[in-house]
Amino acid sequence: MSTASSSSVSLSSLSFAWPDGTTVFDGLDVSFGPGRTGLVGVNGSGKSTLLKLIAGELAPADGTVKVMGEVGYLPQNVTLDTALRVDRALGIAEQRAALHAIEAGDVSERHFETVGDDWDVEERALVTLGELGLGHIGLDRTVGEVSGGESVLLRLAALLLRRPDVLLLDEPTNNLDLYARRRLHQAVAAWPGVLVVVSHDRELLDLVDQIAELRAGDVAWYGGNFSAYEEALSVEQEAAERMVRAAEADVRKQKRELSDAQIKLARRKRYGQKMYESKREPKIVMGARKRAAQESAGKHRIMHEERLAEAKERLDDAVDAVRDEDEIRVDLPYTAVPPGRQVLTLENLAMAYGARIEGILDLRGPERIALVGRNGAGKTTLLRTVAGELAPVEGSAIAHVPLRFLPQRLDVLDDELTVAQNVARFAPGATNNRVRARLARFLFRGARADQRAATLSGGERFRAALAALMLAEPAPQLLLLDEPTNNLDLASVRQLTSALDSYEGALLVASHDLPFLESIGITRWLLMADGELTEIAPEEVG
Repeated sequence: MSTASSSSVSLSSLSFAWPDGTTVFDGLDVSFGPGRTGLVGVNGSGKSTLLKLIAGELAPADGTVKVMGEVGYLPQNVTLDTALRVDRALGIAEQRAALHAIEAGDVSERHFETVGDDWDVEERALVTLGELGLGHIGLDRTVGEVSGGESVLLRLAALLLRRPDVLLLDEPTNNLDLYARRRLHQAVAAWPGVLVVVSHDRELLDLVDQIAELRAGDVAWYGGNFSAYEEALSVEQEAAERMVRAAEADVRKQKRELSDAQIKLARRKRYGQKMYESKREPKIVMGARKRAAQESAGKHRIMHEERLAEAKERLDDAVDAVRDEDEIRVDLPYTAVPPGRQVLTLENLAMAYGARIEGILDLRGPERIALVGRNGAGKTTLLRTVAGELAPVEGSAIAHVPLRFLPQRLDVLDDELTVAQNVARFAPGATNNRVRARLARFLFRGARADQRAATLSGGERFRAALAALMLAEPAPQLLLLDEPTNNLDLASVRQLTSALDSYEGALLVASHDLPFLESIGITRWLLMADGELTEIAPEEVG
């Protein structure tokens, strides 16, 4: 195995396109050396694709991927066989079995070959599990006994045990509770080799050494963590906006000068015509003078036209440098809930998988409630019960207003239909023009509304699903969101925040993303723990 300092990843003249012909990279050159790199970019820019190319899960159409050292890759959607034993998920089952056989007196040569030099593998595995907060999970348990968040940490533990030279993490904090996130943050902060992480988790991105921004098929580098990157970006944007204003002024100036040149040419033509008609000079002299004046004026006009074209080109370049920060607007009057209006009542509710709520819990008016708790505590179960997807075991969950539920899986969309057709399914009474006008507020304008759901990026899919629910008939006055920021880039998180800012209904949001929850004006915090729901103060979260 190579040392951490000599490990690297180099991509040269890399090209990649999807089977439908969509180009992702065309001649990309980029290298990642020792240290922690945060790979950022809007949804659909190719971040996950780049990690898969480095990991060897995808093959480039052209160019080369050169990796010095062993690669460990944690994909965005971790799936582990629920029947797997934990030691096998960690990749140490054979070594562990050989160790136990030797300890029991079986000195067969094959056991020693299996163990190699790794005599402390079992101890290392237990220490690694402990460091990630999985010390309570025994090596003999099965994956089916751990929560979704724990299975992500289990996959990470397997990578850490392998000690790869290059570690690739794709949205590793998705589905992790606050406690598990902090464990992962510690592991990242201590990583000694090459690390490339794709994430929307600001706290995680503030632990990196540099930011690589993927935009329009190319990579721009920014020294420092994500906060430093945002500051640098802000300075860049101010400069770009100044360039736009200067370029616009130049275009106006060149238009005026072209107009002046055309007026002068017209005057010269009229003067020449008058001279010709009055026959004050010989015809041959007047003809030559007229031709010379026309040529001079023509050259003058062409010069100004060229200057105007150049000014317009500079303006186009300046406009391209300013980033499009469109915001979703959800000014839907029918979603408003009057203060004090009863929205949801939970009474002595016992749910599937053992979670319960004693007594009566009321949600009134346009309240914004955050549902927090460890992985596996029952938050999704509660949302699915309120949405009517799961029947209560005892008690009741009664919604007094129209509601909609946006699950983590975003499976409210039909992949075979376009964005506009999906929205029309939820609002069958709306005309096509009305659907498209409303979709424009969710940034699906023109041809974008005719994209098939299957072709959408993660952020686009989320916006389409949110649009389908928000524009549904009747308009939802209670919105249930389950981990809404999972798989969203930071620009999409800002768009979601702006959408919820203008939503006037009630919210019940399950999330581990504290900065996001704080940004949407949460009014009450509910903690799901040990199968029970209790109200807590904001400072008690985490």
